[in-house]
Amino acid sequence: MNLYEIFRERWRARADAPAFAPPGRPVVTYGALDELAARIAAVLIDAGLEPGERVLAQVDKSVEAVALYLGALRAGGVFTPLNTAYTANEVAFFLKDARPRAFFCRPGTKDALAGAAAQAGASLVEAFSSEPENAFRRRVAGTAPLGGVAARDASDLASILYTSGTTGRSKGAMLSHGALAANARALCEVWGLRESDVLLHALPVFHIHGLFVALHTAFLNASKVIFLDRFDPAELRRHLGEATILMGVPTFYTRLLDDGLTREECAHMRLFISGSAPLTEEASNAFEARTGFRILERYGMSEAGIIASNPLEGERIPGSVGYALPGVEIRIADDSGKALPRGQAGSVEIRGASLFSGYWGLPEKTAEEMRPDGFFITGDVGTMAQDGRLRLVGRAKDLIISGGYNIYPKEIEAVLDAVPGVRESAVIGAPHADLGEGVVAVLVAERAPVDEAALKSALDATLARFKHPRRFYWEKELPRNAMGKVQKAQLREKYKGAYKA
Repeated sequence: MNLYEIFRERWRARADAPAFAPPGRPVVTYGALDELAARIAAVLIDAGLEPGERVLAQVDKSVEAVALYLGALRAGGVFTPLNTAYTANEVAFFLKDARPRAFFCRPGTKDALAGAAAQAGASLVEAFSSEPENAFRRRVAGTAPLGGVAARDASDLASILYTSGTTGRSKGAMLSHGALAANARALCEVWGLRESDVLLHALPVFHIHGLFVALHTAFLNASKVIFLDRFDPAELRRHLGEATILMGVPTFYTRLLDDGLTREECAHMRLFISGSAPLTEEASNAFEARTGFRILERYGMSEAGIIASNPLEGERIPGSVGYALPGVEIRIADDSGKALPRGQAGSVEIRGASLFSGYWGLPEKTAEEMRPDGFFITGDVGTMAQDGRLRLVGRAKDLIISGGYNIYPKEIEAVLDAVPGVRESAVIGAPHADLGEGVVAVLVAERAPVDEAALKSALDATLARFKHPRRFYWEKELPRNAMGKVQKAQLREKYKGAYKA
């Protein structure tokens, strides 16, 4: 069934209930959202969109942008959102790769991209914004709503999400209607989501976290969404008293603490969830000490949605991402795909209903990362406790091999992050004439750089000597992508000469 029809079934009985409450703008009900999506679907079909064709969008966050996604689903299209930070040159690549029927861009970029869109086969190219005078919005308002919903099978594509491409060419993860529905339903179950919940939304909507994880769970419950344009600590704090759930990245929580978040402001909240990047134990403990809430950390990726989660009821262990979601299998395996004993570090591999259908136009890459038995090689390294609780050690590509020893940066970062005066750290490998790779630590200070002797003392007390960084560098902040993940490729390039002197 079309994913949109699944949402629509939930909305029918709550047509007058608030769907979106953007501060400073009128509330949008679920009935109004359904009608807007129906009008957009009609425009897309009038422009020649056939089921299975792509709708590519690089647009700013707004209720109308979400309606564009829903309209594409309703028309049977494959919605393909792009990071708003991508340059015109990067967008041209996505146009050529995705070959969309319709392309939506921000005002001011249409002239630069129209040619590339036409070459890619787009018959509809529109500058898109939430402003009432926007030409596409006027066209939508004057179009009769589509009466039905395009028929789709569970295996048909609903979306293509391009990976960030920080280590090479971006890959388009193909997500089916069935996969997205299965993941949303599992999340509603494990997080105990309900109609009365109010979601405080400050994430971008070009990413799986903000568009699918957050909004799909709200849509399945016809819950109210307080829809912020962007993350601003002060603005978010003003709305905590109206909300029950916040889904964010670790940076949200550290910046909220820095901004003066209080226990009283969180009194109305039920659940704080963190993902898209690792949450440090220090940040988790600090948030609990200040607010009384233990953040629920979970684990996911574009290719599979959410894979594992700490429990709603029960112990949430900092540094652990919890247990496999219903319908998801997780194993820790060696390079050949053979399952390893519990407690031993290895490749995190997954299988289940929410898994993607492969990489768009890259069958060889898909085959390379899929085992014959259907398990997907995530690229993460982790360990699994006897009870099935998963702990991530790091990314396979971040593994440092020094003098023949395997070194996982995350355990070194955990020690450095705990040193008083260190805000955060990133550990990387740099070319070393004798060892192959030498360990390098890049740190951010709370106020001023910490004495190197204190860092070495903490490492001496905790880790074997071969794991110790021999080079320490201080930065004002670590480079991150839009979802808060540290871009270690940039650090490796910057500090590739650390051991040449």
